[in-house]
Amino acid sequence: EIQNEKAGHLNLGVEGTMAMGACAGFMVAYKTGSLWLSILAAFLMGALVSLIYAFLTITMMANQNVTGLTLTIFGTGLSNFIGEQMISASPTGNLKLPDGVMSSLKNIDIPLLSKIPVLGEVLFSQNIFTYLSIVIAVIMFIYLKKTKVGLNLRTIGENPAVADAVGISVVKYKYINVLIGGGICGIGGAFCSMVINGGVWMANSVNGLGWIAVALVIFAVWNPARAIYGAYIFGAFMVLPYLVTALVLIITSVKKSRERSQPQSCGINYFREER
Repeated sequence: EIQNEKAGHLNLGVEGTMAMGACAGFMVAYKTGSLWLSILAAFLMGALVSLIYAFLTITMMANQNVTGLTLTIFGTGLSNFIGEQMISASPTGNLKLPDGVMSSLKNIDIPLLSKIPVLGEVLFSQNIFTYLSIVIAVIMFIYLKKTKVGLNLRTIGENPAVADAVGISVVKYKYINVLIGGGICGIGGAFCSMVINGGVWMANSVNGLGWIAVALVIFAVWNPARAIYGAYIFGAFMVLPYLVTALVLIITSVKKSRERSQPQSCGINYFREER
């Protein structure tokens, strides 16, 4: 999404793009048993969905917000539909990734660093998708900040008329970057369906994370490097409701009193004959 916005396109179709990437990545992994083919499929599907967005907003000059929202609805619905059809055709009535793929998704410990107390497990004992996302973010940071083509892209995002006047091909840059950004969104979707859901296909696997990604772009001030630790902060805040719930349960169980106790007959059916 950072790459899309640097090209001057507020793409609100991230949720739908991720949903289609989630579907493509999972189904290819399910059929082939290859993790890397599934990641490639997720990227290509994300790029294909973004090609629709790019054609409508760059070539046809359609409203970016409306186009993005439409693609979110379309992508989410089509992903769920394909999933339902695959489940119907499955002899077991569900879709589960092969054991080979699941073993490839296990956390990979980085020697020494993974042994650091607390932070080691959080930062240096993760699955391949997490490491891949960090590598992509670093590459994107270098691309945007340290290369001539990255500078050209930033110029297009700020003032396409000036970029056009100095001979930069605005349309070409927009198409390439919107498609690559969409492909990366597709990989993010594959993470949702293959890792978050534990290797079992579920409808609506992205479940709003595309919208959180859009918010994270603003939080990271359109900087891919800041998006790395920004994602960790967002993840921590998403866990907070569960931590607060656990704390409330602990506190109330410690301070036991009649007023703070669960009703004694709660969970027990009442039979009048047993009085």
